[in-house]
Amino acid sequence: MGDCYEGQNLTSSSSQVNYSPEVIAHVFLSALNIFLSVVAFLGNTLILFAFRKVSSIHPPTKLLFKCLAFTDLCVGLIAQPLYAAYILLDDVVRISCTFRNIAINVNNASSFILCGVSMFTSTAISVDRLFALVHGIRYRHVVTLKRVRAALACFWLIAICGVFLNVFLGYFIAETAGIAFVILSVLISLISYTKIFCGLRQHQSQLQLSGDEAQGQPKSAGFQLNIRKYKRTVSSIAWVQLALLACYLPYIISVIIITANGWSGKQKILSRSTTTLVYLNSSLNPLFYVWKIKEVKRAVKVILRRIFCLLGSGIQIDMRDSTQNTNSNVGGTLSRFA
Repeated sequence: MGDCYEGQNLTSSSSQVNYSPEVIAHVFLSALNIFLSVVAFLGNTLILFAFRKVSSIHPPTKLLFKCLAFTDLCVGLIAQPLYAAYILLDDVVRISCTFRNIAINVNNASSFILCGVSMFTSTAISVDRLFALVHGIRYRHVVTLKRVRAALACFWLIAICGVFLNVFLGYFIAETAGIAFVILSVLISLISYTKIFCGLRQHQSQLQLSGDEAQGQPKSAGFQLNIRKYKRTVSSIAWVQLALLACYLPYIISVIIITANGWSGKQKILSRSTTTLVYLNSSLNPLFYVWKIKEVKRAVKVILRRIFCLLGSGIQIDMRDSTQNTNSNVGGTLSRFA
């Protein structure tokens, strides 16, 4: 994930900053990435603390959500600030090519790993929701913490292998493999959601025929599932994946355009903008968790309320200390005159 089309033979121009429209656009994109990195870091940190307080979500499913939030947090902490620095170094300040290459290489490696794991994990959550519907009472025996941990370890291993693919076989092959994995993940998710939709419709028709609407659980199928809660979690990950697709698709299109037409000033701005859009996804995901998962929303409210109470009490203590200091100074001054 990055702008490796430029090659490494570009010579750096003078260190003086000009104020052309391209430079202004790059300054804006750098500032936007810095702002979004702060939002992604704080938002996903809050979500991780909130998931620790949520006990109603099945532990393997919660682990998948926490992994997704962790990768988004690392994007805000590592990948996005590096990308903002790279834009400034390459397009605004234009210092030596060595420093620029170090920044973009570290950014490429971290982005490839984190965005890859994020894509795999969101797909795994959609498959997990399908298993919950299909297996019913056996779901908790099929999807266990041990198996989910093994799957997550495989996701990280595959993403790290993609970085080595970039180093040894070249950026084009690694980027092509990455796009292929994105398409495969989207197809798996589409199949999962199609089956979930068909299963929910069939379940609804069974309820209407049997007249058994007690908490949305038909006795005949042994269906130990809270349908309302299930729909909320499915809806939340569906929104996450729609946002992911909306953020990744322009980047994929820009890669195809730049590969076909070559690198130029306009293509550079296009690449910077679409890469920023990919990083935007890490700032959006916490909003979907709070919006669609009521348990997470409650936990976030509790955490924010405690933070504001601590801040408020700290301000009151500071005000008391300053008032006491003022009173003591006034008392000392009066005693001198006395």
